[in-house]
Amino acid sequence: MKKYALSLAASLAGAACAAFLLWRTSQSRPRLPREAPPAVTTTAPAPTTPRTDPDAFSRILLTQLDRLLTRADARAREAVLTFKDDAAYRRFLERAKKSGLTILGSLDALRSVRVRYDNLSSLRTDLLANADDFSGVAANSLLTIPGPPAKDDRAAINAVPFGNRALEFLGVDPSAATRATWGQGVTIAVLDTGIAPDRTFGDYRVRTLDIGLGTSAGTGSDDGHGTAVASVAAGAAADAPGVAPAAGLLSIRVTDATGASDLFTIAQAILAATDAGARVINISLGGYATNATLSAAIGYAQDHGAVIVAAAGNDQAAQLSWPAADSRVISVGAVDAAEQQVTFSNSGPQLQITAPGYGVQTAWLNGQRATVDGTSISAPLVSGAIAAVLSQNPSLTPQQAWATLQQTTDDAGAPGDDPDYGHGILNVGWAMNVNNPARVDTAVSSHYYDAANQQMDFVVQNRSALAITGLSLAIDAAGTGSTQLIPPLAAGATYVVKLPIDPTQLAAAGSMKFVTQLVNPTGVTDAVPANNRRSSILTAPTK
Repeated sequence: MKKYALSLAASLAGAACAAFLLWRTSQSRPRLPREAPPAVTTTAPAPTTPRTDPDAFSRILLTQLDRLLTRADARAREAVLTFKDDAAYRRFLERAKKSGLTILGSLDALRSVRVRYDNLSSLRTDLLANADDFSGVAANSLLTIPGPPAKDDRAAINAVPFGNRALEFLGVDPSAATRATWGQGVTIAVLDTGIAPDRTFGDYRVRTLDIGLGTSAGTGSDDGHGTAVASVAAGAAADAPGVAPAAGLLSIRVTDATGASDLFTIAQAILAATDAGARVINISLGGYATNATLSAAIGYAQDHGAVIVAAAGNDQAAQLSWPAADSRVISVGAVDAAEQQVTFSNSGPQLQITAPGYGVQTAWLNGQRATVDGTSISAPLVSGAIAAVLSQNPSLTPQQAWATLQQTTDDAGAPGDDPDYGHGILNVGWAMNVNNPARVDTAVSSHYYDAANQQMDFVVQNRSALAITGLSLAIDAAGTGSTQLIPPLAAGATYVVKLPIDPTQLAAAGSMKFVTQLVNPTGVTDAVPANNRRSSILTAPTK
């Protein structure tokens, strides 16, 4: 496969420096998640003879039961059962103990039960004898905090960390007095390791809800994760700032002593958060399996007006982890301070948006500050942004607030939606000023090499609330200058300037440098002039 390297030196707020990104002729090849520790399995004896011949569904289910329930990435000797109606659900609750099954948890609203079995034959027997009661049987698969990939399969980039400047990158002035009310009246539920006390949250903004795993953040090596997530969503301290510093936080611990959670626990927490009034639910955990119970819980939250935001995963895979992979969930990937997709960030057609996720300063345990990488930090920035938009526009629903964020993303990478950036990069400054006619912001949003058509795409974006006429783009292509007039751009519109590239000339030169400067019409003051200039270097393909 031929690969073209495109190095980027963009004039970005907080990151005016050289960086590198790789153009790929196809999506990153799928990469399976790292293997989980082997689950304990049992050898079940043949099932007892059923009273009636099982239907086709039951026969298929029984033949696949071992495979379904003995996954390496699932809770050992556990199953998640769902039932066709309330009567079937109640019948199971009454007979479970006699059937040799221990109920570990139940969700009445979803007619779902988490059970433990000492021997698989107990469950097999109950399924055969009561086949008409069941609508689904699944393993209780694990969800974990996204970790770094085991191996870097993507080309290396010079990733640029954010430090304590992620808000500035998102177009937010952390010192602005108006930001103090962002998120007011909105509750963000953080389904994670728990939130530790920290001055960035003040004394009264964090509530806790116990679903059986306690409310303490613990002292383990991963137990600061929930505090970090909460701080970038809603922190108020200058050294651990969040997008929505006035938002309420609902802390629900969903991880056990090992730092792992599971599908049933996440579903349980989604229901609890929804019922407790959370309008935004952040899940910075993931796994590579799902089941009907999690799907129903996502539907429950949606039906009750809440939105779920989840981390895409850190396995540099061409697929998203669950629950981010669900199309009803707002999935978030990670970029660095030079607007590059970070190599670990999962990609895929389900990806909806990207946000800072490399070297971000956050709160941690015991009042400490930590620098954190991962899509698990990108997701709460989006959660905080939804809360901020809601507080500014109380008449909006959370889904409408999310629609505002979609409409105001920075178009990165290939023009339009793409599997690496989704709709684009979160731009909170634009979202909070989407209806402000006094604010003008035009930008060179991206340099992208389209190898299929042998051309450079220079993406120009109007991030203003009004149409702009009279823009021009000055282009320096390997020392050759030209000027391209930009047609009138409506508010939020994008225009792509295409420059043909001679592959023979590129091969002979080895690389080509491009510098673009967007020129606004006379008399127009740009609120963010730094994003009017962008430069990149296209390197000849390697064989």
